[in-house]
Amino acid sequence: MAVDAKAVKELRERTGAGMLDCKHALEEANNDITKAAELLREKGLSAAASKAGRIATEGVVQSYIHAGGKIGVLVEINCETDFVGKTDQFKDFARDIAMQIAAANPRYVRREEVPQSEVDKEKEILTAQALNEGKPEKIVAKMVEGRISKFYEEYCLLEQTFVKDPDKTISQLLNEKVSTIGENISIRRFVRYELGEGLEKKVDNFVEEVMAQVNK
Repeated sequence: MAVDAKAVKELRERTGAGMLDCKHALEEANNDITKAAELLREKGLSAAASKAGRIATEGVVQSYIHAGGKIGVLVEINCETDFVGKTDQFKDFARDIAMQIAAANPRYVRREEVPQSEVDKEKEILTAQALNEGKPEKIVAKMVEGRISKFYEEYCLLEQTFVKDPDKTISQLLNEKVSTIGENISIRRFVRYELGEGLEKKVDNFVEEVMAQVNK
């Protein structure tokens, strides 16, 4: 199969792998760049894969305040050296991730963090939905697996679509930064606050308020 030279260039920039390795991966993945990037990582040929096991304890705790102070985020992002942690490129990446969390409201960094009980519950709901739609039982399991992937894409940060570039996921963005910066980078943890979240908000009775003014 013919491989597009632009695709090879993009894959190389995204993964840091060699040109020939990128070409072979694209051939194997039928020119699907995302699948080719995954193949390179599985084979340990991407820059991200080769650096993934290296210890990253430096970095930043980045903050982001949005919507006039109504949403706040703290996220810890690690790298290998204090030098890289102080670079503008790393700080810009950290700000992008904090903004992503504020905008997309993920629950977890990666799918491995999702409690099995939550996954099982979601599968129960999706199974019931599929059956209620009249889908044959023999294909329901396959449908549920497809829909559970959508669940991960919505609630796991690394699998979300990047709000500033819908053509890539946060995982892809992370791999690009690893390749460009040359160090292992890890999004470790985050917390997101939304004003009034979890509180029962007071609902004023407009009629009573008006009558109270009239009777004064």
